[in-house]
Amino acid sequence: MTQTIKQLEHGESFIERHIGPSAEERQQMLEIVGAKTLNQLTELIVPADIQLPYPPATGDAQTEHQALAELKSIASQNQRYKSYIGMGYNAVLTPPVILRNMLENPGWYTAYTPYQPEVSQGRLEALLNFQQMTQDLTGLDLALPHY
Repeated sequence: MTQTIKQLEHGESFIERHIGPSAEERQQMLEIVGAKTLNQLTELIVPADIQLPYPPATGDAQTEHQALAELKSIASQNQRYKSYIGMGYNAVLTPPVILRNMLENPGWYTAYTPYQPEVSQGRLEALLNFQQMTQDLTGLDLALPHY
């Protein structure tokens, strides 16, 4: 479907601005799956126990601007609270035994190579153990440290 500039400038109602199947293509697809209409296709694939006996009450059609204004009005009634998602627990203190034995102990480092796989492996293991312990204590599916 080709749109003219005038049709695109008219913003009072929705226009078909996305490419989709034509009426003929839609009918061909329905015939392939054994349905005569989209409603019949819906009846065939949606279980009867969750189908509504009547169409839902959606109200009158609105322009895009009206719909957005109404959504903004509804959203403005929300109360905003501080989100703690992804913030972790900031008051975490690394136990001295871990600092002393893991991070500050030069025995973990070798003077012969600039890359210390022992340190990398040890830190990964400590992180894994911390995450598993946090999951066990909190019952959460995932425990991410906050850096």
